[in-house]
Amino acid sequence: MVVQDSTDPGDARVGVRLEPFLHQVGGHVSVMKYDEHTVCKPLVSREQRFYESLPLAMKRFTPQYKGTITVHLQKDSRGHLSLVATPLKENRGPFKVSTESAAVAIWQTLQQTTSGSGGAHPLTQWQLAHSLEESPAALLRSEFHLNAPVSSLVEDAKGNQAERRSFNPWGLQCHQAHLSRLCTEYPENQRHRFLLLENVVSQYKHPCILDLKMGTRQHGDDASEEKKARHMRKCAQSTSACLGVRICGMQVYQVDKKHFLCKDKYYGRKLSVEGFRQALHQFLHDGTRLRTELLEPIQRQLRALLSVIRSQSSYRFYSSSLLIIYDGQELPERTPGGLPPQEAPQTAHGSPSGGLTKVDIRMIDFAHTTYKGSWNEHTTYDGPDSGYIFGLENLIQILQDIQEGE
Repeated sequence: MVVQDSTDPGDARVGVRLEPFLHQVGGHVSVMKYDEHTVCKPLVSREQRFYESLPLAMKRFTPQYKGTITVHLQKDSRGHLSLVATPLKENRGPFKVSTESAAVAIWQTLQQTTSGSGGAHPLTQWQLAHSLEESPAALLRSEFHLNAPVSSLVEDAKGNQAERRSFNPWGLQCHQAHLSRLCTEYPENQRHRFLLLENVVSQYKHPCILDLKMGTRQHGDDASEEKKARHMRKCAQSTSACLGVRICGMQVYQVDKKHFLCKDKYYGRKLSVEGFRQALHQFLHDGTRLRTELLEPIQRQLRALLSVIRSQSSYRFYSSSLLIIYDGQELPERTPGGLPPQEAPQTAHGSPSGGLTKVDIRMIDFAHTTYKGSWNEHTTYDGPDSGYIFGLENLIQILQDIQEGE
């Protein structure tokens, strides 16, 4: 979808209308889709500097950094709000997003439903449920089966029903909150800077994603006393304290029902150690069987990441997350070479030569990461991040227990 940048009539460039990223499972900052292989998020200077000075050993475990873009809020003639980006210089030619994009259709329909009916649409009801963090009912509502209600919202430009599909509502909630803040705090067309990052799930047909908040401490060095106390309380009351890791979001494709099962951060905060183990098991279960062929590749990559983190002196990854990603698409019974998938030769990234059991482990969210030489650091630390290492060690052990049937 191409829109003319109305702020400068003499500028012949076209703007890129950003889409809500429908596979965002955690976090509170809106992640947007720039193109098929690129997402973007509001720029935080500390995070940008981290990506620009990233140690070579860590690049394998982080999204590729692609620079920054300028973004502004725009309202069309029907009152639809959107974020429009100025294309990168190397992309000055018309950049097209399909006019039948499911993400755009869902978002616009939700806006119409909200403004036109005066009542609560499904997304609003979902937000209200999660404003009650202490309510058992809210915890139950954090599990979603969205295939039926969402398919009724997705229409193409001609009003025809698009392909039935499901999506995680967390990204739209973040997107709606972000637009609301922009509308309140900034005038229309004011420029904002966004980071451009690799879309690490673009190659997957049904991306199953687990977002894990790593470490025993989540507040940054610059946190206020109130924020520090709040984050310490969340850690103490969750598996962050005893395991060094807690679930911040999840989606796992259920092949029997053909939709995603989604969990959010409120669900993750309530889990006991045993509940955390069960949630990991559920993340690897497709509704019909446990994906046991994924356990070894995931553990192999986690061990490789553990080795890298142990070698990074002074780094503290406060409030960063770790993504575990695999494809929910069923594997063929045999590989092209005739071997069962679990016996096929593995590549460095843990996938067989045919790419059949590929998994990805990626660190994300570095707005509060500090290290020696980082700008305006409040404290310089010695040695590796022991809280992050503690979380990785426990995660590997739990996955090993699952593999051994314990």
